Amino acid sequence: MNGIKSFWAFLCRHKHWANKYVVTCLLFIVIVGFLDENSLLRRWQNAREESRLQSEIEHYAKEYEENTRRLQELSVDSGAIERIAREKYLMKKPNEDIYVFDEDLQ
Repeated sequence: MNGIKSFWAFLCRHKHWANKYVVTCLLFIVIVGFLDENSLLRRWQNAREESRLQSEIEHYAKEYEENTRRLQELSVDSGAIERIAREKYLMKKPNEDIYVFDEDLQ
């Protein structure tokens, strides 16, 4: 703290009154830009985090819609259960052969 007082006294002793204002403005910019609780740096980081979380919300909303549609399909169509078991879990009937291609698994 003593160093700040001596620096300020040095600025006040000289006749260049503009130096005090330049230093004060620079100090204000540093505090607001980097050190403050609501600094511009933290606001930028929070905006990035908000954007990432928003895209995550959209992803899960699409996934929820898809799962809801599948559930509705299963409750309405009895053949859908067999189709999903065959496609997703590669299940088969006892006397049936299944050929799986690499393109089908992707």
